[in-house]
Amino acid sequence: MNTVRKGVIPAAGLGTRFLPATKAIPKEMLPIVDKPTIQYVVEEAVASGLEDILFVTSKAKSSIEDHFDHDFVLEQMLERRGKKELLETVRKVSNMVSVASVRQKEPLGLGHAVLVSEPFVGQEPFAVFLGDDIIDHEVPAMRQMLEVFRQHPGSILAIQEVPPDMVSRYGIVSARAVEGSGDRLLRVEKLVEKPAVGEAPSNLAIMGRYVLMPEIFESLRSTRPGAIGEIQLTDGIAGLIDRGYPVYAYRFEGKRYDAGDKLEYLIATVEMALKHEDLGAAFRDYLQSLNLDHDQGN
Repeated sequence: MNTVRKGVIPAAGLGTRFLPATKAIPKEMLPIVDKPTIQYVVEEAVASGLEDILFVTSKAKSSIEDHFDHDFVLEQMLERRGKKELLETVRKVSNMVSVASVRQKEPLGLGHAVLVSEPFVGQEPFAVFLGDDIIDHEVPAMRQMLEVFRQHPGSILAIQEVPPDMVSRYGIVSARAVEGSGDRLLRVEKLVEKPAVGEAPSNLAIMGRYVLMPEIFESLRSTRPGAIGEIQLTDGIAGLIDRGYPVYAYRFEGKRYDAGDKLEYLIATVEMALKHEDLGAAFRDYLQSLNLDHDQGN
């Protein structure tokens, strides 16, 4: 099959970088302006043509699925009060896409989170989105990848260049350009999970978007956990390469925000607010009114 219908969003992490805010609230539900982080990801999936979404969650994360379900009490209240625009907004979220969820009962890594999605995915190619990675572009990043997939069936990893001193934060690929594709599409030869600075095969880092073939499940089942007991998705994908399956890396177009990082979360909030239809102009005026150099001097 060269059609991708299903998407998987692993969202079982504890969000420790945002404690104490995430003690009772999933990090994926932290708002960027007026939408939770994960809604931006789901909107990208929908805009890319996906039909069904699976959230891989953990205990105390039921609010993620609740957000995309109908809230009849809220809807009736908004209707009674004549708040038609808000009612339309709420219903749009509920009707956005068909969603389901499955529990990852132990924190055994991203590879394990993908593995527990197998009953939902079946024997089809599927998309994976990391729940705190937001990519902003007129053409959604996943749609870009699915267009590549139709021409080059195989697993595809979204990549961007990162500064050499940041390679230890990412999975890193060693790859060669695919003939006739310019420099955007590469054939992956090797993957290394979070290599030490100076030992990375390149500075091409895997970002939070994947198109995966169903053979990934068998590869993940045979992948040994790492030093901290987690099954790494990168190791499972490396297993596909070892078995001779094609794996590609795609340099996507768009601005990527790591909303799981405090600074990038703030940057995403500011930049999304500036684009907001209702708030953008007033917020820009406010920012321009700040005398930041004066404040820093005092």
